[in-house]
Amino acid sequence: MADGEPSSSPPSSSTMAADAGSPLRQSVCCACGGPIASVASPPPWTDASPPPAYRPIRAPAINAPSQTNAIILAPVPQPLPVPLASPPYHFETPSKRISSPDDIRRFHSSDSGRHFLGFVAALSHSVRGRKLSDPVPPLSQTLTSLLSLLQTLTSWIDEIPPLPHPARYGNPAYRSWHARLSAEAPALLLALLPSDKLRPATDELLPYLLDSFGNASRIDYGTGHETNFAAFLYCLARLGLIWEEDHPAVVTRVFVAYLELMRKLQTTYCLEPAGSHGVWGLDDYHFLPFIFGSAQLIDHKYMKPKSIHNQDILDNFSHEYMYLACVAFVKKVKKGVFAEHSPMLDDISAVPTWSKVNSGMLKMYKAEVLEKVPIMQHFLFGSLIKWE
Repeated sequence: MADGEPSSSPPSSSTMAADAGSPLRQSVCCACGGPIASVASPPPWTDASPPPAYRPIRAPAINAPSQTNAIILAPVPQPLPVPLASPPYHFETPSKRISSPDDIRRFHSSDSGRHFLGFVAALSHSVRGRKLSDPVPPLSQTLTSLLSLLQTLTSWIDEIPPLPHPARYGNPAYRSWHARLSAEAPALLLALLPSDKLRPATDELLPYLLDSFGNASRIDYGTGHETNFAAFLYCLARLGLIWEEDHPAVVTRVFVAYLELMRKLQTTYCLEPAGSHGVWGLDDYHFLPFIFGSAQLIDHKYMKPKSIHNQDILDNFSHEYMYLACVAFVKKVKKGVFAEHSPMLDDISAVPTWSKVNSGMLKMYKAEVLEKVPIMQHFLFGSLIKWE
């Protein structure tokens, strides 16, 4: 939680847009620009109707998403093909290059920035209307090896149990898990690189992989680490190891396995949220599954965004739709009224269509993750994601 003076009436996660010539005001979701039902002001408290003993307030307004109107007016990121890297390769150990808003603008105006965001949008587009159990083309050797790698990392959690630890976050056993990852990751990576020509890429791919599962010093995890995993997949695509026809399986098989691994790491070792927005975020840890999950539900005959409030739907369909699984997980780990601990998700549930939710999620990911210096200062650049 960022420091700030609490207020009894901070703005909600929606921005208000008044119709010209009308006294009525309409709420607009900050994620997708969709309308939200307006809520009338409550009547004043009287002796006959005193205030309740407890009046919950939301977090300080300083944590609310910034540049809401800019997000709404921004163009929706579109899918782009991944440009293949061509030999002769000049692999290098990637390094950090972003330290200011000017660097952020430079990244997003570059081919690397456009194509990376286009890759995320392409993955999202590939699972429109797809359940997790829907068949996919036969898995390539790369995807099979990725699933094996993630399964190996998951098995280590059972072999390295959490230690007795009095604090709410940061079980030190996670450092042992991460140290094992650092020691064995080079060998695990070689299984993804089938030719002698590509094996030198290990030095460039390794930092992306190591940063995909959290920080061992801080024992935390956040959307920046998740973005590093997306960057790792993008680098594999640049090397011709992941193709466009693989995209549905990348999301419904590989990313789902990654998400399950991260949930287990988070709950077993009590990873602290890295730079959490508190209640003003979608989730303390993740963003991408909300993008992919909303794409899955586009044009669903029965389930609408407001269906997240139906517990029967969450119980029966979370195994098929990532968005529902994310909401169910939030409800499991956060106690209290959903609208109070997750106002962003609550507001978004009033958007009329999943298509609007999905386009808004893509815009919000660019603005709230890929354009934030505290997150992107850790992003890495090498020969596959160039600093241009």
